[in-house]
Amino acid sequence: MGTLIYGPSATEIEFDDRLLAHLRIVIVTKIRNREPFSLSWSIDTSRGSGRETLWVHPSIPMRFRFDDARPVPINRTWLQDLLSRANAGDLTVTPEPAPDPSAA
Repeated sequence: MGTLIYGPSATEIEFDDRLLAHLRIVIVTKIRNREPFSLSWSIDTSRGSGRETLWVHPSIPMRFRFDDARPVPINRTWLQDLLSRANAGDLTVTPEPAPDPSAA
């Protein structure tokens, strides 16, 4: 499990390394363009239930910590879906789709 370390209080939010790698690309892209948005995800039933949302803004400090030192392969189909959601203002985490073979 990777960790998104968010805000001045360094709140730690765990995500699978694979998901976190995709989120990192989207978040860094949006922050680089100074485009704030919300990030929402479902809470795993092992930790209760429900949803969480946080506000992503260039002024809010963030770090990404991965358990595995090796970079994960990026699923371009998933990345485009996540980026489209962020561009609409609310990046809601979705399950990873099968990669598009034509995008390889």
